[in-house]
Amino acid sequence: MARMEDVLDVYHEPYDPKRPIVCMDETSKQLCSETRIPIPAAPGRPARVDYEYKRNGTANLFMFCEPLKGWRKVSVTDRRTKKDWAFEIKFLLDVIYPDVDVVVLIMDNLNTHTIGSLYETFEPAEARRLAGRLEIHHTPKHGSWLNIAEIELKALSMQCLDRRIGTRPELESEVLHWERDRNESAVEVDWQFTTEDARVRLKRLYPKV
Repeated sequence: MARMEDVLDVYHEPYDPKRPIVCMDETSKQLCSETRIPIPAAPGRPARVDYEYKRNGTANLFMFCEPLKGWRKVSVTDRRTKKDWAFEIKFLLDVIYPDVDVVVLIMDNLNTHTIGSLYETFEPAEARRLAGRLEIHHTPKHGSWLNIAEIELKALSMQCLDRRIGTRPELESEVLHWERDRNESAVEVDWQFTTEDARVRLKRLYPKV
């Protein structure tokens, strides 16, 4: 409950460009190519796709989004290791937000999502520099619904990834176009659920004292 209320309180902080609130999540996409050329749709006939396909491995997608600004960034990687996460954090801080005081980062408590991952990837001084610009808030276990980045991943999955994509370059191209369109539209997330709402609607989950 403590982590849930912590995240909910962060979501209702006023917008501060020097202290952006950023949500982070990740997912994987299986790469599958066609074994036969699909037959496109025609008047009175739907498109036809053969049930057979070729597996080409998987790719990982890191999602960062700033809900109050209507901005998101998706990176495609081969893996989801501690070092992959650490390099994504460095990119976030040094390229996306080089001039802000601190980035308020909301994410789940996966074992790769820790300050320790920075120390396993960079020299101590660099790891400490990056860590000093982060204010981390973890969502509770089984509380991924509290992460707005998961909402963005759901939108990405439904609008862009709900079909066979055969190669990483093709996946990167599709994701880039989706990201650009959504950012140009400045699609924001109007989060309404508050700590007070949680204490009423989720009262059964709170410990009895």
